Amino acid sequence: MASLDNFRLVVFRAVAEQLSFRKAAEELYLTQPAVSLQIKALEEDLGTQLFDRTGRHIRLTPAGRVLLDYAEQVNTLLIQAEHELAALSGDHAGKLALGASTTIAQYVLPHLLGEFCRQHPRVQPTLISGNTEQIVDAVQKQKIALGLIEGPARSRDVKTEPFLRDELVLIVPIAHDWAECASVPCADACAAPLLMRERGSGTRRVIEMELERLGVKRSALHIVMELNSTEAIKSAVEAGLGVGFVSRWAIAKDLRLDRSFKVVEIEDLRIRRDFLVTYASGPEPAGLAMEFRRFLFARAGTRRLPARSGQR
Repeated sequence: MASLDNFRLVVFRAVAEQLSFRKAAEELYLTQPAVSLQIKALEEDLGTQLFDRTGRHIRLTPAGRVLLDYAEQVNTLLIQAEHELAALSGDHAGKLALGASTTIAQYVLPHLLGEFCRQHPRVQPTLISGNTEQIVDAVQKQKIALGLIEGPARSRDVKTEPFLRDELVLIVPIAHDWAECASVPCADACAAPLLMRERGSGTRRVIEMELERLGVKRSALHIVMELNSTEAIKSAVEAGLGVGFVSRWAIAKDLRLDRSFKVVEIEDLRIRRDFLVTYASGPEPAGLAMEFRRFLFARAGTRRLPARSGQR
């Protein structure tokens, strides 16, 4: 078997993940013919077909699935070797693939990642965001080294560790009847027009678990709209479309700037949670992933939850 060219493996992995020559070309900033030529050359070197192109959509052949498994292992080993060689000189360098659920990606991670990169300027981080379910899936498929999530992983194929405390609070429009109330009954909050994150969101899962603990079934909630981000919920609350739960980390700046919503306490309900680091089951993360994980625990532990006195 001819030796494998690393760039061809990069192209092969991109096509295998996207199952599209066009999308792989966009991801790699290549032309589609250039991607096709690389795959054709790789197939000729190996003497086997890697993709079935007979239908409207391409798919991996059995040989392609075998090669993809080994190509991913090769990529993991090369990244680990690069990190360990850099660590010998005390100069961490290379690519760090991270994923974070939306609240963490938007309100928590940028400051932490910025500080980490200032300490290690030769590190090249990449970040994907999505809901908790999507980030856990990316960890399982080894698309990212570490994931930062807001709710339970609900998978035995990953490990999780808490790194930062959070609290979910109810916000209402500034002109709402509850805006000046010290607190409202839980039953009233559940009966109000509720804006919720989409299914698969860690935030939604935590809210539902806490309400179920109090005997409130999901079917009893008056959900008028599902939205896919905290920003969307904040904007919808401001527009008077309903009330919604958001992370206290997500509204710290808004409250300082006198944003047009108010945090309202709910009687007998305080929803606390941990933000979690997640990684694939098995050996603990190595190389840059291990270094960032160590940094995260050391640095995030010094960040205190925004004060409840930030309410107005």
